[in-house]
Amino acid sequence: MEKKLMVLDGNSIASRAFYALPLLTTDEGLYTNAVYGFTTMLLRMLDEEKPTHLLVAFDAGKVTFRTEEYKDYKGKRLKTPGELSAQFPLLKELLNAFNIKHYELNGYEADDIIGTISAQAEANGFTTLIVSGDKDMLQLVSDKTRVALTRKGISEVELYSPAEVEAKYGLTPAQIIDLKGLMGDASDNIPGIPGVGEKTALKLLHEFKTVENVLDHVSEIKGKKLQEKIAAHADDARMSKELATILRDAPIEVTLEETVYQPYNQEKVVSVLERFAFKSLLERLGLNSAEANGAPVQAQEEIDFVTITEENREAWADKLTSPMAVMVEVDAENYHGAPIHGISLADGTVRLYVPFDQAGWPALIKWMADPEQKKWVYDAKRSQVALAWKNIQLEGICFDVLLASYLSNPSETNHRLCDVAERYGMKLASDDAVYGKGAKRSIPEASILGPHIARKAETIYRLRDKMDAALKEEGLDELFYDLELPLATVLGDMETHGVRVDRQRLDEMGVELTEKLERLTKQIHELAGTEFNINSPKQLGEILFDKLQLPVIKKTKTGYSTSADVLEKLESAHEIVPLILEFRQLGKLQSTYIEGLKKEIREETGKIHTSFNQAVTATGRLSSTEPNLQNIPIRLEEGRKIREAFVPSEPGWFIMAADYSQIELRILAHISQDENLIDAFRRDMDIHTRTAMDVFGVDEDEVTSLMRRQAKAVNFGIVYGISDYGLSQNLNITRKKAAEFIERYFSVFQGVKRYMDNIIAEAKKNGYVTTMLKRRRYLPDINSRNFNLRSFAERTAMNTPIQGTAADIIKLAMVNMAQRIEEEKLASRMLLQVHDELIFEVPEHELETMGKLVSEVMENALPLDVPLKVDVNYGKSWYEAK
Repeated sequence: MEKKLMVLDGNSIASRAFYALPLLTTDEGLYTNAVYGFTTMLLRMLDEEKPTHLLVAFDAGKVTFRTEEYKDYKGKRLKTPGELSAQFPLLKELLNAFNIKHYELNGYEADDIIGTISAQAEANGFTTLIVSGDKDMLQLVSDKTRVALTRKGISEVELYSPAEVEAKYGLTPAQIIDLKGLMGDASDNIPGIPGVGEKTALKLLHEFKTVENVLDHVSEIKGKKLQEKIAAHADDARMSKELATILRDAPIEVTLEETVYQPYNQEKVVSVLERFAFKSLLERLGLNSAEANGAPVQAQEEIDFVTITEENREAWADKLTSPMAVMVEVDAENYHGAPIHGISLADGTVRLYVPFDQAGWPALIKWMADPEQKKWVYDAKRSQVALAWKNIQLEGICFDVLLASYLSNPSETNHRLCDVAERYGMKLASDDAVYGKGAKRSIPEASILGPHIARKAETIYRLRDKMDAALKEEGLDELFYDLELPLATVLGDMETHGVRVDRQRLDEMGVELTEKLERLTKQIHELAGTEFNINSPKQLGEILFDKLQLPVIKKTKTGYSTSADVLEKLESAHEIVPLILEFRQLGKLQSTYIEGLKKEIREETGKIHTSFNQAVTATGRLSSTEPNLQNIPIRLEEGRKIREAFVPSEPGWFIMAADYSQIELRILAHISQDENLIDAFRRDMDIHTRTAMDVFGVDEDEVTSLMRRQAKAVNFGIVYGISDYGLSQNLNITRKKAAEFIERYFSVFQGVKRYMDNIIAEAKKNGYVTTMLKRRRYLPDINSRNFNLRSFAERTAMNTPIQGTAADIIKLAMVNMAQRIEEEKLASRMLLQVHDELIFEVPEHELETMGKLVSEVMENALPLDVPLKVDVNYGKSWYEAK
């Protein structure tokens, strides 16, 4: 039998798991997310690789022979977060339970243990797999040793043999050390040669093979500056190579015989996994506390439930109590008017399944509409809207599993009930397993459908207390109960009511656009000197770059690129280009918005009923689908005019639009406490003019339109962590000028710079950032060694507290407006939310009242150190209200 050793880099994998997963805690207050992530990866690798020998190597401490040689080695690393360091003893406890050997050695790193044990394994005829997140391990690759590098946190690995190292770098594994010698390693504070990055280092090694050979042939290297840098830092390069070299002969005491992978004691494993609350791992391993003998847990628990019929329903009327979990089963993505397959209810003892033909049961109708009868649900808005289309009212919702899962795991893209259940150690069949997928999707027979819906209500009931505790532990309970949960009802009312759309006006605009497109086509063909298909990238490329000889910006595998960014750079090169851009924009308006919106108008109401997505974006912002009303283009007048079709649903009423003015910059002023920003907003100055004055050092009357445009670009760019490259592209200036502009900005707005530095440091320490209302966003790549991943995480860290707080503020305004409209007994209705704007329909006699009320509520939604400002307008259509 082949001997196969698997060695895991304990510190690397645990650290990546820590930042990839949200903080998890047990009832004892133990942090366990790193342990959980490490264990799931370990189990997956065991299943896939089936090693005969297994070892987990750990670092013993910060002081090693490398720090004695170079005191600044790893000197710039931030202190390990306490929430992570506290998990290493737990991880070792778990490894002991699994009977997995782990080892550390004072004065040496885990890398050296791995390098030495893998060399011993190779000498003894083993094949070895090293699992790590550290690219340094690639130097250990050989015909008998592969390296699996973790990717996407820890969810994927990338396998390397000598062929893969050659394919990626054009180097042998041994040359990876030379690569580090030349380029250094910022994460380990290995200096290398300043100014030599990966690209230059690879070029040198392809020609000279080793660091020593590069140093011996400096005079043959192209470029005098590069020669000078290499000559001046030759000692740094030699030292860097030595620091990057993993030992293959460290004085380790662990032997290959000790790493034999033995069966574990199931009772010990159950005890540890239960202590850490890893119920899903218990089930994955087929273990439970009652039977620690390995008997598999059933895939799905059978439950007792009663199916309500016309004959038995009155006997169960007094069993409708409070609180109860309620599952409204709607098997359709667009739930407006969709069939409801049934309703189930559970309170831990009573479990009822109500087929929808029995949903008219008077006792149920009365109970569902009673706000005093508390209900726990999955997807409150969907449930309320689906029932409202059937004229059934659902009130008294006080918990929503979907929203609780979203707040605890905002970066998770899947919040299906079955997946949420699995995260809490429960089994529930997915809807796909019950209904099928795609063309095979169908409604199963009652004997399958009834139990499935009943299990859903039971699952909701069992999840509630666990999820409520998790929200409180993470400090998210106020955000959940005071904002997201009441907002779900507000959004449900908006969706159910819908917004009136004038189909005739859309038809008229369609005709107007068709005529404009025909005129543009004729003009473009005249300028081209021939007729061609403007929508064909190939034909368009031939006209622009072959016939008209415009400069080629970018090529694709199939020819010339004619993408929007390419055409925008060519706008001033030929008069045909702006016409093509306009042609494309108008064509999209015609197909996507004019024709697309007409398809979404419901015949029975004459309205569009969009669906607001409350549990999708990582920032907390709402989005909308079917149709997406937040994406109607407004750069062109023709795009803005589409809003003419959005009209009040009552004769004589008006559309009112209320839009926050520069809300994100006002939040930035508050969060950063920048004195200049605060002063500008308190004095109600034009912020872009003020920025131009401060940055360019001129008086207000000296600010030119160009200065203001540049100031505006940097103001909004700063909010999104813009780079000098990004700003240079926005303003069509050099990167050097853009960098100078950003530097001047930060020299004036020093509070903003402090905020950005502090928020990145906070993110690196905690692994997440928060909004003012404590909404979290986890950033697993904030400490990544990959520059691109880390940079994106840093920009996200800067932006999320601002953008997320803006989202929270407009949500607060929506909840408060709905409450005030009800308290004031107004007939006005909230129709839409689009970015920082709220749209209402208002009877004429309420215009003055609503104008004052909307301003008051929106401007006082959340107290800031600068005033929130709202622009309120009204008209006979959404277009007129702008």
